[in-house]
Parts: sequence; structure tokens; C-alpha cells
Amino acid sequence: MSLRGIGFLFQCYLVLAAAMYFDLGEQEQKCIIEEIPEDMLVTGYFLLEPWEMNALSHSPHLGVTVTVRDPNHEVLMSKRYGKFSKFTFTSHASGQHYLCFQTNSTRFSVFAGERLKLHLDVQMGEHSIDPVPDKTKNNMKNLENSLRHLIDQMIFITRQQEYQREKEEVFRQIGENTNSKVLWWAMVQTSVLLTVGFWQMKRLKDFFIAKKLV
Repeated sequence: MSLRGIGFLFQCYLVLAAAMYFDLGEQEQKCIIEEIPEDMLVTGYFLLEPWEMNALSHSPHLGVTVTVRDPNHEVLMSKRYGKFSKFTFTSHASGQHYLCFQTNSTRFSVFAGERLKLHLDVQMGEHSIDPVPDKTKNNMKNLENSLRHLIDQMIFITRQQEYQREKEEVFRQIGENTNSKVLWWAMVQTSVLLTVGFWQMKRLKDFFIAKKLV
């Protein structure tokens, strides 16, 4: 493995140290749901490895197919990766996005019952600051990078707030529509009860008149 590959693997380990993980079986697909605002850059880091170290750990055929679907279940991206990599996409609509992962190799089928562990970390917004900056960069360049990072974070927070306001507006409209329907249903029930009551009273009066009781 090249030094670049080793460095990328080390970076994945650092990023995924506090990330989620779940297990995958042969040709098994699992999905997670993420609430993502519109026009948001999303970056995902993943690392696929067996629960127990064996020959499978060094298999060059071990990999993952990543499929991302938007709230309308349209495919935003679908790509095959190795056992450790990162993927990026930009959301086109606000709402629940489906991130699906499927092992794309059957070469480990000889290991009966073998399960794989997928480490995953999903980050939203720009993350352009290098944790180990080049020493040759001057302070002005570092300041520029820090300012750009802060601006990206502000944009991300603003979009999150706008998305939450949109959801609150939708929930408010649903609540108002529900209350309106409940009110109309109560009025209909009251009208039916009054109509049935008057009809019963009229029938009872006609019965008394017919029997000459009144």
C-alpha cells in the first residue's frame, strides 16, 4: 500500500473513531435516514472490516456499494467503493435522505456466517480545514482558511434553521387543517343528532294523535 493510501486509511480511522457502526452480511443492504436541508454538501467516511481478523481482512475484493436517495426516492448517487473510502453529494431538496450500503462481493461466502462491520461518519457542510496544516503556509493563509470554515459553518446553521422553519410551517398547516376538520365533524354530528331528535318527537306526536291520546 502506498504512503498516500496509508495516510488516507489513518485519516479514516481518526474520523470514524467516534462514528456509528453496524454489521453487514453477504450481499446485504442496510440504510440510514438523515434529515438534510436543501443544497447541502454531505461527506461520508466509511471503513468496512470483519468482526474478526482473518484472510478476509486482506481480500482485495471486499467493498461497498453506496446508494443515496432523496426524499422523493430518486437516486442522487450510486457508486462502488473499496473497503475504506469517502463519498460526497449535494442535496437538491430538504427532507429525509436515504443512505444505503451494500457489500458488493461474494468472495467471502466461504466464511460461513461471517459478518462485516461498517464504520460510518456523515458530516454536513464544508470541512476544508486540514487538521495537520503545511508548515510552509503563512499565518495569513491559515487565517483565511479559518475564516472560510467559519463562514461555511454559518451557512450550514442558517440552512438548518430555514429547514426547521419550513418543517414547523408544514406542521402548523397540518394542525390547522386537522382542527378545522374536527370542528366540521362536530357540527355535522350535532346536526344529525338534532335532526334525529326532532324526527323522533314528530313520530311520537303523530302516534299519540293517531291513538287519540291527546
